[in-house]
Amino acid sequence: MSTVKNISIIPFDSKYAKDFASLNIEWIKKYFVVDPLDIELLEECKKNIINKGGYIFFAKADNKIVGTFSLIKIEDGIYELGKMAVSPKFQGFKIGQQLIQFCISFSKDQAWIKLVLYSNRILENAIYIYKKHGFKEVPIEKNPLYQRSNIKMEYIL
Repeated sequence: MSTVKNISIIPFDSKYAKDFASLNIEWIKKYFVVDPLDIELLEECKKNIINKGGYIFFAKADNKIVGTFSLIKIEDGIYELGKMAVSPKFQGFKIGQQLIQFCISFSKDQAWIKLVLYSNRILENAIYIYKKHGFKEVPIEKNPLYQRSNIKMEYIL
């Protein structure tokens, strides 16, 4: 496959909940161990993200879900960009960058204050993309939400 055409970013629909979980579990297992918090958020995404004021979006290409991310509400105006994943078969086509651009634009449209994210320094491509799009590293808490996190970044909207 040399190119991916017609990528659309669509909002959460329950019929894609399994895609949200499987895309994320795939990359987490590749690099880390799936935390109990991951399982809670992924397997009950509507209850634990959407119903608590958060959002989930999907990248769709050729009628397939190929990427996803969530905006998890921390408090009014502050959201965590989390659970971002692109299918390995579709990496290298700038889908992750499109998802981040959409995320920032959507967040600005909501008039939020800032986005935060947690990651791990071994995910060099992800960190590079976050920095490229304006996320800045900030001190991480002593006990971050995810055991694998060793970097925290934020984007002031």
